[in-house]
Amino acid sequence: MAKARTEYVCQACGAHQHKWSGQCPDCEAWNTLVEVAAQPRQRARGGGMSGVALGQIQRLSEVNLEEVPRVAVGMGELDRVLGGGVVSGAVILIGGDPGIGKSTLLLQALSALQQRLPTLYVTGEESLSQVHLRAQRLGLTNLDLPVLAETSVERIVAQMQVLKPGLVVIDSIQTLFTEALDSAPGSVSQVRESAAQLVRHAKASQTAIVLVGHVTKEGAIAGPRVLEHMVDTVLYFEHDPGSRYRIVRAIKNRFGAVNELGVFAMTDAGLKEVSNPSALFLSRHAEPVPGSVVTVARQGSRPLLVEVQALVDRSMAGNPRRVTVGLDSNRLNMLLAVLHRHGGIALGDQDVFANVVGGMRLQETAADLPLVLAALSSFRSRPWPGDCIAFGEVGLAGEVRPVAGGEERLQEAAKQGFRRAIVPEANRPRRGFKGSIEVIAVSRLGDALEYL
Repeated sequence: MAKARTEYVCQACGAHQHKWSGQCPDCEAWNTLVEVAAQPRQRARGGGMSGVALGQIQRLSEVNLEEVPRVAVGMGELDRVLGGGVVSGAVILIGGDPGIGKSTLLLQALSALQQRLPTLYVTGEESLSQVHLRAQRLGLTNLDLPVLAETSVERIVAQMQVLKPGLVVIDSIQTLFTEALDSAPGSVSQVRESAAQLVRHAKASQTAIVLVGHVTKEGAIAGPRVLEHMVDTVLYFEHDPGSRYRIVRAIKNRFGAVNELGVFAMTDAGLKEVSNPSALFLSRHAEPVPGSVVTVARQGSRPLLVEVQALVDRSMAGNPRRVTVGLDSNRLNMLLAVLHRHGGIALGDQDVFANVVGGMRLQETAADLPLVLAALSSFRSRPWPGDCIAFGEVGLAGEVRPVAGGEERLQEAAKQGFRRAIVPEANRPRRGFKGSIEVIAVSRLGDALEYL
């Protein structure tokens, strides 16, 4: 009797190896090779390209444009992140920490869509009674939602062919398995092949599918990286530990803007939309305090008012500390060097702590100028005016560079009651600007420091 042939598959990148080793030769990850039964390789029939049908080549100008059909979920923040609603045939991958609210949000969305679009909720982690109890706890009035407890991809696809739903939620992709492979559910090969079968069915039947993905301790979606390339949209849940607010951010979206975000609040009745996210990230002080500057961050197509705080204190150790929360620590060190070189203010013997209120993470360069001004305000113990905002990029030569969407930022600040703004010279509003806000345009960092 022939001996069963085995091979070793890397659980990090999915590469196949003929023998075991401590480190994967492809991705150089340690202790990730797992022994599995080798699958027979299927070779192309015909021995060449003679039996292959050639596809038709068209010019881009000859391709007929069709409007992408969208179905609004009914939750404004979720529709914003998706680009206006759910697209037929789209595959959406959503990931986040355990207990952050992925299943809760999707169950609420399916309940709101059930009257307008046939839906299906497939659970591989919970029993049907657990799903029913969660729906009752959320206070959902529509309990006619079709649910299925299944982990086999083939049986799930068969049920989808019979029911023909418009939107399907798979919770989660790591619990599924395909009978074509012998590896355990959650392995790289199973996750990749299961997702590939669901993607093929979604494109063939024009069924929108939402895949829930587990995350690793680093925060990335577990499984092969190719999983994010196979889907159309990738959403991430973010939150500040101890806070009841949740942020859904679009990392990839073929049908909408990237880096778009939606803000929700976790309550006893599930996730509720935050109608005014700018008020969430602002802490209105009774009187102006040192080290607090409000800026306007741009997340996707939405400008948000965010409060940047800095605390500068004399260091008691040999090496002063530089701690950031929601900001890039390397950029803080660079800005402090620019402040010393072009502003004449040395903070080399001071501890500097920077924070973004509300758990927001700022990745754009518009936070450079408010961060420098907040650090100087704390160092001089001089409060920043409560009715003034600032935004702009600070270069190594001490210049204040423009940022995208300057007029939209100013309009959002005016809506929230701010009356003054320090902006780059290139972001000075044009004559047609409509906004009751005084603009102080600066071209050098020294000009902004003199105003403070």
